Amino acid sequence: MSEQKHILDAVYQVVLDRKANPSDSSYTASLMQKGLNAVLKKLGEEATEVVIAGKGGVREEVVYETADLLFHTLVLLGYHDIPLEAVYDELRRRFGTSGIEEKASRTS
Repeated sequence: MSEQKHILDAVYQVVLDRKANPSDSSYTASLMQKGLNAVLKKLGEEATEVVIAGKGGVREEVVYETADLLFHTLVLLGYHDIPLEAVYDELRRRFGTSGIEEKASRTS
């Protein structure tokens, strides 16, 4: 991995590679082959684990579980062929805007 490349971009490229070139030894490929419901179930489990870790307040657990959540979010994006740049663009669009204003703009 290049020093210039963001780790999320690098991991996402691996996710896409596992999707395009599945192997029996790839967790990512096996999860995708199980289908969307399996990907969503795992993502939901990871989100719950982040909530539990956050409630517990142990830094290492929060970091570990957040990494799992981010990874499984990348799997979902890869499953749907949504480029990570689309998420970056959305975050850029929202940057500097009040969260209250941004949410109101979606509900009108």
